[in-house]
Amino acid sequence: MLGLDIKEIITVGMVLFAVIDIIGSIPIIIGLRAKFGIIESEKASIVSAVIMITFLFVGEELLKVIGIDVNSFAVAGSFVLFFLALEMILGIRIYRDEEASSASIVPIAFPLIAGAGTMTTLLSLRSQFHTANIVIAIILNIILVYVVLKSSSKIERMLGKNGLGVIRKTFGVVLLAIAVKLFAANVKGLFV
Repeated sequence: MLGLDIKEIITVGMVLFAVIDIIGSIPIIIGLRAKFGIIESEKASIVSAVIMITFLFVGEELLKVIGIDVNSFAVAGSFVLFFLALEMILGIRIYRDEEASSASIVPIAFPLIAGAGTMTTLLSLRSQFHTANIVIAIILNIILVYVVLKSSSKIERMLGKNGLGVIRKTFGVVLLAIAVKLFAANVKGLFV
């Protein structure tokens, strides 16, 4: 059997939801929409899904080629997630993106949705969960990303700045806890 497990799908889905932080990215998406006009939600969603699923399957082999094991990558990933969580909780910018020249693929599909944090998370999750469950969680998250991209202005009006801030900080704390768990689960593997 493929190892399908609803609990795993929900767990991985929540981790990816927190890392992708599409709700917290609404202000960025609104700014890009104002700057570039229409954002192609379908294109951004499909490209993000392809990047994430490809990296899920090829990422580990790529690491082997350059001589890095999954535990090391997962520990490094826990640090990336830790700093992403700090950004979300404290409202600061540690990582700075380059100026965008287009909106649908760069920077929305990559690096906003399928960025370094997401890639690191995928490989970290692969060391703990079945691949089929991760793929399903990716697809569910991409559907949510599509819905949010399509209705970002409505969501912004509905939640307001305070609502978006609360959601962002809440998922920041969840992401911080996930970073600690990933670190604890994989750091032992470094010394074996």
